[in-house]
Amino acid sequence: MSVIAPPAFREWMAAVQSRMETTLARLLPAADALPAKLHDAMRYAVLGGGKRVRPLLVFGAGEFAGATPEALEIPAAALEMIHAYSLVHDDLPCMDDDSLRRGKPTVHVEFDYATALLAGDALQAQAFHVLAANPVAADAATQLRMLDVLARAAGSRGMCGGQQLDLDAVGRDLTEPELELMHIHKTGALIRASVNLGALCGEPLDQAERERLDRYAKCAGLLFQVIDDILDATADTTTLGKTAGKDEKDDKPTYVSILGLAAAQRKADDLLTESLDSLAPFGTRGGRLADLARFIARRTF
Repeated sequence: MSVIAPPAFREWMAAVQSRMETTLARLLPAADALPAKLHDAMRYAVLGGGKRVRPLLVFGAGEFAGATPEALEIPAAALEMIHAYSLVHDDLPCMDDDSLRRGKPTVHVEFDYATALLAGDALQAQAFHVLAANPVAADAATQLRMLDVLARAAGSRGMCGGQQLDLDAVGRDLTEPELELMHIHKTGALIRASVNLGALCGEPLDQAERERLDRYAKCAGLLFQVIDDILDATADTTTLGKTAGKDEKDDKPTYVSILGLAAAQRKADDLLTESLDSLAPFGTRGGRLADLARFIARRTF
């Protein structure tokens, strides 16, 4: 019997991204449903852009654990809604005050401040509704655990807490450990949740497998942020789809400002190596996640 080879990474990535665009469009409220302006803003924030890194990680970890694509769509969509809400709020004048995101005007520019605030709030609520209303785990206890993973990653001990640390760090000289702690929360929490939620959709993993996956996720999350800092310092606005050089302009500590560009790149290389080492015992089973780590390290936008 012939064995069908899995699709190449770029083909697989494009298929997941396309699938998630369709899934998100289905799981978001219709644009013409009342209140139409709010729903239009929510869809504007989520659809038609972005690399979908978090859904890709959900699918990579889910493939590792033997989960079905139909199950993985749900936590992937919930995570992307949380991520999109965080970007809407991050761009507001009271936060980073940015006018460009994913190559188009930010939500508060396209609509208005109040609508952007409500769109972010509603996307957060919609994320939990999606994950609660669509059972994808083997049992109710695991489904509840998935909700807890998402809540912790999004809250004060995760992404929101990291954003507060980021706001408090403006104009300060942080040490590298302090910067790492900030980004473990701000960026890393949702990335770690992506891997954990994808794995929870599949067959149960033993403790060693869970620990290795979580180590991979922690390294991948920091790697994403280091590369983000490098790109902010080296790429232009057109390439990034958002305002380039804004971290330096706003006097925010980054891996580039603390370590220098060359050392920041070495840091990224080390994190990539560590993430791949975490997967090494799994062989080809961890192939998708390994490819995703390489993609994160080599991205140009």
